[in-house]
Amino acid sequence: MHDNGNMSAGDNSSPDQAQGNPPSQRPLRIRPAGRVILLDPDNRVLLMRYDDGPPNGVHWSTPGGGLNPDEDFAAGAARELAEETGWPDIVLLDEIYRWTHAMEYDDAIVRQAERFFLARTDQPEREITGVEAMHESDGIATWRWWSLDELDETSEAIWPAGLADLIRKTLG
Repeated sequence: MHDNGNMSAGDNSSPDQAQGNPPSQRPLRIRPAGRVILLDPDNRVLLMRYDDGPPNGVHWSTPGGGLNPDEDFAAGAARELAEETGWPDIVLLDEIYRWTHAMEYDDAIVRQAERFFLARTDQPEREITGVEAMHESDGIATWRWWSLDELDETSEAIWPAGLADLIRKTLG
């Protein structure tokens, strides 16, 4: 498994808050999230596009999102994938990557601690249908299957950066 960034667990409060330090000096709230690197038989990866304003900006990312209370990373990743695609039949394989980054969520900057799980579908470029309302409410502008070469060549923002190389290393 590849790890990029620090994971920390535990209480999200800090002594800074009790001491009255300004918000800019307080640690960011940690938001745990599960994500799925879903590959089709031709090793294309499914990505969702978010047309966010600053600071996130327009970017593509794998299906996934924040965990519910008492939900583990794998369960959250599987739930998010089913919600965003309408496919409850996808089985998660191994956790292959961890990435922690600052981003805006719910009008606040958070430290998102993501764990990525590999999964496969046996259907080439499988279509997503019936979840348009969910996409609209979640801010998903569109989706598409990307080849690894397309990821290498794009100038668009892909989260996490280096996704094509991560997939290649995972596949051996």
